[in-house]
Amino acid sequence: MDKEKISCEGQGEENMIKDGTALLESAGGAIFCLSIIGQIEGHYVLDNTQKATKYDHVIPTLVALEESDKIDGIIILINTLGGDVEAGLAMAEVIASMTKPTASVVLGGGHSIGVPLAVSADRSFIVPSATMTIHPVRTSGVVLGVPQAFNYLEKMQDRIIRFIVDHSSVKEERFRHMISRTDTLVNDIGSILNGYEAVECGLIDEIGGIKEALAFLKEAASKKERK
Repeated sequence: MDKEKISCEGQGEENMIKDGTALLESAGGAIFCLSIIGQIEGHYVLDNTQKATKYDHVIPTLVALEESDKIDGIIILINTLGGDVEAGLAMAEVIASMTKPTASVVLGGGHSIGVPLAVSADRSFIVPSATMTIHPVRTSGVVLGVPQAFNYLEKMQDRIIRFIVDHSSVKEERFRHMISRTDTLVNDIGSILNGYEAVECGLIDEIGGIKEALAFLKEAASKKERK
């Protein structure tokens, strides 16, 4: 890459291997690459056979990036099956509140709680072959106090829907319809969208990959610098 180098703040190549992070520096600015892959790990530690994104690592990283004078933008690469709802929503809220330009790219899959993570950025992209699964909030294990438990899940679902609607162009009525479909998933209710369908319904801003996301971030950083 002409006039570009890939490095990581702090521990260099070790960060790229361990955390999936990298710093791309060029004449267009310094763009930090953050990967959200595998399961979103929340309050319970997943076993070491699973790929996982730890929210207690990601959130401090995002705060540090927000305060860093060296970072001009953040590209978030998403390929996740979902995971802990509150952890994923917490990360999405942090991304949405940042003043640094952000762009997300859904590669492979942006399923379940990966949906609010994808729409939390200033601009969201998805490659045509990627898919996004939209379904109601689920829980596992023994549920005590059934009416109270369902009330909690319903409120959690409303929080997620409100976030997604507020940070994308999808209409709430249409999104709720996609969540409650019974003809798409074999063992569940909900919808599976490919890249074009995600853009058509307004969930994702546009079809695109790394090239388009980096172009957006460099333009956004340039505009911010001119101001």
